[in-house]
Amino acid sequence: MATAEALGARPHPAPPPAAARAALRRAAPLLPAVAVVALLAVPSAPAGDGTAGSGSVADAASALLVLYCLVRVVRERARPLTRTAALVLGLPVLGVGVAVLSSDDTAAGLAGAARYLQIFVLVPAALLLLVRDRWDFRFLGGSVVALALVQGAIGAVQYLTGTGASYRGENIRAVGTFGPTDVMGMATVVSYGVVLAVGFALGATDGSPRGQRATGLVCAGLLTVPLVLSFSRGAWIATTAAVALQLVLSGPRRAAVAVLTAGAFGVVLVGGLGLGSQLVTDRLGSIAEVADAPDQSVTDRYTMWAAATDMWRTRPVTGVGLKGFPAHRDSHASLALSSGSDTAGAGLGFQRQPLLSPHNMYLLVLSEQGLLGVLTLVGSWAALLVLTLRGQAGAGRIRTARAGHGRPWRAGHLGRGTGADCGLVVTGLLVWQLVDFGYADIGGPSTVLTAVMLGLAAWWALAPGRTGSGSVAT
Repeated sequence: MATAEALGARPHPAPPPAAARAALRRAAPLLPAVAVVALLAVPSAPAGDGTAGSGSVADAASALLVLYCLVRVVRERARPLTRTAALVLGLPVLGVGVAVLSSDDTAAGLAGAARYLQIFVLVPAALLLLVRDRWDFRFLGGSVVALALVQGAIGAVQYLTGTGASYRGENIRAVGTFGPTDVMGMATVVSYGVVLAVGFALGATDGSPRGQRATGLVCAGLLTVPLVLSFSRGAWIATTAAVALQLVLSGPRRAAVAVLTAGAFGVVLVGGLGLGSQLVTDRLGSIAEVADAPDQSVTDRYTMWAAATDMWRTRPVTGVGLKGFPAHRDSHASLALSSGSDTAGAGLGFQRQPLLSPHNMYLLVLSEQGLLGVLTLVGSWAALLVLTLRGQAGAGRIRTARAGHGRPWRAGHLGRGTGADCGLVVTGLLVWQLVDFGYADIGGPSTVLTAVMLGLAAWWALAPGRTGSGSVAT
């Protein structure tokens, strides 16, 4: 967990043994959340072995995390959430509940409801209660960066040794421990790591933990390699959008330095070392060809998007019910849809993976939950983003005012500071997720990490007294 500590905050100076004990005590309440992140490094069970769809060990850990926070709430006998937090995080419950009632398969609907509530309500609410201040935020965020470095290193080795998932007939696609049946898993984790590292680096102040800016930039540069080698167009687009916004919000000087550094790093890796340069160029070019000459994967996606829209037209208010897309797909899809996508490599033989979702979260919600689901679920995300941007603007005003009055940003004052780095991180994460949902939806082991990211966003946007209540030096 070296990266977590590097990007996290340091306690007041103390003798080494005492400092170690203090840091351990400080991090102890976060261990259930860190366990969820760490268990995502456990290799995913191959599809077809009877465990597919049964959840991962990280999902089980997230259930224990929610139970842990529930026990704490009961013991403290205090109202756990503010009215605003309860409203924002509770909105999806309405749409999900109605979708279960309208589902043709009640058992499948209940399973889908459990997944939605886990990702968008329960885990984010648990982290809102668990994270106490910016020290906790940085420590948990640092653990995600550490996971991304591990998964990215495995992915880079897969590319170099030809042991990754199949891509254009070669086993070179970096997928980490997620396997060829979840090719977006490593790309998602690494993208989160890039956004976190960039936010920590750009938002670092004079009073930030020592080495935070340099550590963040180095981690972001290293993670760029496996992100490129994932060959995930959706992850590339979402990461570019998120980092671009972070650069704009951080100010022109820091943005220019970061862009020049990233550009030089990219030239060395892709141009100088030739890391998949031709394949990357072809993949980038395919982004512009999705309308003129789409490949079969893009054709399948367009066909499923049209099918999802057609499902919504049949039941515009409530949709066809949770987990209803697969059952209604064939009756709404055109003949252009293939029977599935081919997967192979990374330790598995050839498999035909069925297409069970439109690979667009907004259309998935629209088709299965109707307008009610879109208004409640997407409305919850929009409220988080608005409150995050408002908090980021407030942090910027406070930072400017303090700088104008000559108040130094010492480590001892950061617990009551603005947390500009945390604001940049959350803004980037939310923008990344909202953009990526245009190309992907929930599913697979990495989905639980989406819940962790939404939990960090919920803390920044909804925690009472967040910008002034930190009492522990960060």
